[in-house]
Amino acid sequence: MTENNKPGSARSKAEQLPLAFSHQTATGREDLLVAAPLEAAVSIVDEWPRWPSPVVILVGPQGSGKSHLASIWKNTSNAVAIEPKAGAEAARAAESSPVLFEDADRTGFDDTELFHVINSVRENGTSLLITTRQWPAAWPVTLPDLRSRLKAATVVEIGEPDEDLLAQVLMKLFADRQLYMDDKLVSYIVARMERSLDTAQTIVERLDRLAMSRGSRISRALAAEVLTELGSQPEED
Repeated sequence: MTENNKPGSARSKAEQLPLAFSHQTATGREDLLVAAPLEAAVSIVDEWPRWPSPVVILVGPQGSGKSHLASIWKNTSNAVAIEPKAGAEAARAAESSPVLFEDADRTGFDDTELFHVINSVRENGTSLLITTRQWPAAWPVTLPDLRSRLKAATVVEIGEPDEDLLAQVLMKLFADRQLYMDDKLVSYIVARMERSLDTAQTIVERLDRLAMSRGSRISRALAAEVLTELGSQPEED
């Protein structure tokens, strides 16, 4: 595509909304981008089933890679996704299979049911992986026995993405859409964006759709526009 450089031409007519094509994000182990903030979490996933404890809790901010790691572990271990709430029989699932509980702090859980899940995992030699944005100590747990069980779990924290990881993630997300960006443009975006993998996803989606709607290439000017919309101040060099 070629960018229309006539002054004001992009604003002179209504932008056409492109078709919402489905873009498959690669989430296999071979697609995982390993950088310092993720090293400990990747190691614990790779070490299964030789875990230091049967319950592992991955803690990290939204968009930090928890879901990707959980997906890898689920496929590797043939784990069953659970929500430990009253009547869900999550503890029964843990009797014969590894189990995965995602977004514990957002989804919520029943104290007694989660306590039974952990007991089932311990008694039957299975495993439980929990993902969360908050450390277990901050969860509204009222059952003392559950709090004791959570203290015995292995907690692994995912750090804030650094610039190297964000650049790798942006490249991957563009490649998932068959878009191959210049390193300088990616560096320009990374230096001005919020340090969040969710933000990286949003930037790539908006740039792709905006370029398609205008029939233009993805340029620094387009990136600056998207960054400004997201609240950053992308000063020009």
